[in-house]
Amino acid sequence: MQASFSIIMELIQPFKLKPIFKDKIWGGNKIKTHLKFDFSPLPNCGEMWVLSGIEGNESEVMEGPLQGNTLSELLEVFMEDLVGEKNYLQYENRFPLLIKFIDSHDWLSIQVHPDDELAEARKLESGKTEMWYVLQADKEAQLIKGFNQDMDAERYQQRLENNNLEEVLNFVEVKAGDAFYIPGKTVHALGPGVLLAEIQQSSDTTYRIYDWNRKDAQGNGRQLHLEEAMESIRFEQEKQLKIDYQWDHHQAVLSKNEFFTTQIHHYTHGTKLDYSHLDSFVVLLITQGSMLVKHTHGQLDCGIGEVIFVPALTDSLELHPLPECQFLEIYL
Repeated sequence: MQASFSIIMELIQPFKLKPIFKDKIWGGNKIKTHLKFDFSPLPNCGEMWVLSGIEGNESEVMEGPLQGNTLSELLEVFMEDLVGEKNYLQYENRFPLLIKFIDSHDWLSIQVHPDDELAEARKLESGKTEMWYVLQADKEAQLIKGFNQDMDAERYQQRLENNNLEEVLNFVEVKAGDAFYIPGKTVHALGPGVLLAEIQQSSDTTYRIYDWNRKDAQGNGRQLHLEEAMESIRFEQEKQLKIDYQWDHHQAVLSKNEFFTTQIHHYTHGTKLDYSHLDSFVVLLITQGSMLVKHTHGQLDCGIGEVIFVPALTDSLELHPLPECQFLEIYL
């Protein structure tokens, strides 16, 4: 049964989420050295999931009256008061976003994700469109996004068989502040030396195309998904590599698509965020500095790498940089 309005107003307030750490063969240590999160006893941490409703990997509330509850549990109780009416009507009890930090000490596999149309045909929950925001990058760090020329299935297959697929891919140098939009069906890979935030549809479906002939400690290569990937690939040349965003005073729109909107904010003074006309939850992802967040029922201290979940019922927040802060603001 849905909670009464008085209980909702008392309980449902902005909260921080507990991160989930993932050991990856290509992972590094920047989540510890740059973001200051202790992922021991893992030897490295390739991914830190900071917001997830995926079964078996569900984010939990870190503190406050809802401490220990998962996002799915909150969604079942608070429904549209948590995520917004339009979002609840569309997604019901499935949380629509997955947000993580990725630290690539080595190349990730060259891979592709299905879009929603293919995901529906394959009876998956959703496709996987995503965007990246780079927090830190080593000198000459690179990533791959799409083809550098028009391709087709036959030429692609020949490249795979001849082990020279890289020659027809876009290699892009990256630096802090760069942003990339990766819609479903885009071939891509992340190179060594990059720490970034990834905002995506709530899907963990990845089709590996090539894994650099990498072997694990037992001498085994990771599974590839060549047949599944073939149907998933958009073969047209990728011409829009980085997101060309423009600052408007203290904020800029990084990506506005059918699945999510991501903006970036930077403040050296206090400000107020007004959500009274927004029919959606909001996620604040701290990418630089720290800040104090004040709301009707209290306040939260937030530093780099932390996430604040702002329920749809929240009308406004007061932000106070300590002494400056930068964050991504994500909503549907």
